[in-house]
Amino acid sequence: MGLHEIFSALSEPVRRDILKLLKKEKLSAGEIAENLNLTPAALSYHLKKLKTADLIYETKYKNFIYYELDATILDEIIMWFTDLKEEQHE
Repeated sequence: MGLHEIFSALSEPVRRDILKLLKKEKLSAGEIAENLNLTPAALSYHLKKLKTADLIYETKYKNFIYYELDATILDEIIMWFTDLKEEQHE
């Protein structure tokens, strides 16, 4: 995972909407697609981008795959921005 993948994933509004949904609770692909009115193919594409950037992870329960927000990556981004801001004022 690199900053390029993270910023690329965050550049798309649909992916940001997915992250907002997952902030509240873990959801299956079907639940995400229903909430955002996405086709399975479109959702699969966006989920892959988010997983590549390590912004989400999946867990399996019985016959379902659930997606969850990985807040640790967001913490790293905040630290990166904070560090960048502090360097500007030095």
